[in-house]
Amino acid sequence: MNFFQNMISSIMENGLSLSRFRAQGFGTLHKDINQATESVMHTSGEVSSIAFAEHLLDLIEDQSAEDLVVYLKYLLSEYDVDTEVVVKVAEEYSINKNQKNLQELSNAAEPKWIELFRRLNATPNGTHRLIELREQIRLHLKQGNSQLKPLDAGLLKLFKYWFNPSFLVLEKIDWSTPANVLEKIIEYEAVHEINSWKDLRSRLAPNDRQCFAFFHPLVPEDPLIFVEVALTKEIPTSIQNIITMDREETSLDEINTAVFYSISNCQDGLSGISFGNFLIKKVAHKLKQEIQGLNTFVTLSPVPGLMKWMENNAPLVYENCLNNISDDEGLIKKTISYLTESNREDLMPNDPVARFHLGNGA
Repeated sequence: MNFFQNMISSIMENGLSLSRFRAQGFGTLHKDINQATESVMHTSGEVSSIAFAEHLLDLIEDQSAEDLVVYLKYLLSEYDVDTEVVVKVAEEYSINKNQKNLQELSNAAEPKWIELFRRLNATPNGTHRLIELREQIRLHLKQGNSQLKPLDAGLLKLFKYWFNPSFLVLEKIDWSTPANVLEKIIEYEAVHEINSWKDLRSRLAPNDRQCFAFFHPLVPEDPLIFVEVALTKEIPTSIQNIITMDREETSLDEINTAVFYSISNCQDGLSGISFGNFLIKKVAHKLKQEIQGLNTFVTLSPVPGLMKWMENNAPLVYENCLNNISDDEGLIKKTISYLTESNREDLMPNDPVARFHLGNGA
């Protein structure tokens, strides 16, 4: 059993152990979600705090969409920063800038719901459950509940600490990887859909096809991000040459190019954290060490919105494409315009794939 498998086993055993502690009972587990929140915040015992926090997570996950919004607004109201305390400790710190006053100022300036999230994170599988909670918060933000933005930002800040690159575990995904992980690769593939187990096998089993993923010790069986790599003897001109199932495998002594043709973020609740740049660099370094003739590294990315954009903004080039009329110069110019000109409020590219890559450090 390798290190990563040992890590998973250890975490799972820890979770079972803590669940047994919870069953022993450490006081009343309130059915009212607001009272349950108070129990988490006011208990001092480490194990009892975990028991109360796990119970609160259960209640949160049982809320309807509407009730969850009500509860989240309750957190923002009842566990907000006490501005009077902040002013008081700020004045004390301005008079005497010692460590004690600095710490008190730091504590006062932080919303109490941040500490609640820290306590929820300490439960078995708590990190993954908080990721799912942020997914729900982001969904409500898209539906117009802008009051929840502080919670979204607060969780993102915590996740950036907890998912520091030094904690990430790089794992090769191949045909021998456990089925539950392979199922998630199929589910999370966001660029080139995997249509069957045969399709997946064609991307993982051949020696000239590789897949690597980042995992985190606190979310050990769910990939955070993965990248698929084709090892070729030249830079490909079409994605079909890469993902076709019926093809001739490239021999190891012919390989000189690594094509990163698909990269997928797996957890929407971790949106805003850049894993991709670090992943590609780690994989490129690993492949370079393992394959002697490898000297070229390229990405092959789709441009999904280009045709629709050209239909409205470059009709002549659009018609040429539809009629297979060669116009490489015109197509390149319009593609550059599409990728570099933006009408979005955030001035990010209109193209979703371009935004994804820029978010990952491109």
